[in-house]
Amino acid sequence: MNAFDESALLVKLKDPSTRRKAFEMMVNHYSRTLYWQIRHIVVDHDDADDVLQNTFLKAWNNIESFRGDSKLTTWLYKIAYNESITFLKQKKEAISIDTEEGGAANQLESDEFFDGDETQKLLQEAISSLPAKQKAVFTMKYYEEMKYEEISEVTGTSIGALKASYHLAVEKITKFFRSKE
Repeated sequence: MNAFDESALLVKLKDPSTRRKAFEMMVNHYSRTLYWQIRHIVVDHDDADDVLQNTFLKAWNNIESFRGDSKLTTWLYKIAYNESITFLKQKKEAISIDTEEGGAANQLESDEFFDGDETQKLLQEAISSLPAKQKAVFTMKYYEEMKYEEISEVTGTSIGALKASYHLAVEKITKFFRSKE
């Protein structure tokens, strides 16, 4: 495969004799994109790596049941989205969110993999203050530039609800930035 051919990959994933090699190709091709989708939701590099690993583990365990009703990328995004939301819920239960003023900013400052400027740090802090689903919708629309139809497939949420969620997220982020002026 010179150019990445998702349909050829799907054929190889369905065949038990080529499944392992095809899955390796899938991981190599989608890891970076999925990592950044997850990273924008969970913020921390190590957490994003853990969620990415869980995403691919879940994909491997369920690859035989993938029917092809959606694109492979949509299926993987859906798994990554669900794993990210589950992670955030578990993390919220494990620790009290925002116990420390500027928690997201401090987390980013101490993250050796974060190379953004002050504005990017503030944006990440604003995004991290959003509820989990708003954060995920904002991330997919803003960073991944996904269409509402694609986000709807991933989240199982109506397009109207997604538009409202995105609009509320933008309002909250704008309000956050205004409070920092």
